[in-house]
Amino acid sequence: QVQLVEFGGGLVQAGGSLRLSCAASGRTFSSYVMGWFRQAPGKEREFVATATRSGSGTYYGDSVKGRFTISRDNARNALYLQMNSLKPDDTAVYYCAAVRDSSSGGTLYREVFQYNYWGQGTQVTVSS
Repeated sequence: QVQLVEFGGGLVQAGGSLRLSCAASGRTFSSYVMGWFRQAPGKEREFVATATRSGSGTYYGDSVKGRFTISRDNARNALYLQMNSLKPDDTAVYYCAAVRDSSSGGTLYREVFQYNYWGQGTQVTVSS
């Protein structure tokens, strides 16, 4: 089992940057495919980015491609999301998610239902 806690949300002006962090408990962090999702008021939870167990493979949602970067540090049990060129439409609660994976290591997951561990979320607000 893994517990996830997000940090780094806040208020930023459009065009600015934020870096979110997710701290994971446990000694098997590298066994989990990790992802970031977000949910705006009145909307469904949306895929943002995912990283393979090693972090060598990544995949992004179309709305953040080229602006956001996901990374992980398995030695520190940490997941990151660097967000640049932020827009008001990026305003949402951002969630870190994990799913244990026993495949060869190149698997990525993009759907909410594929993840079974979630953090409590951190609010990101982008003002215009």
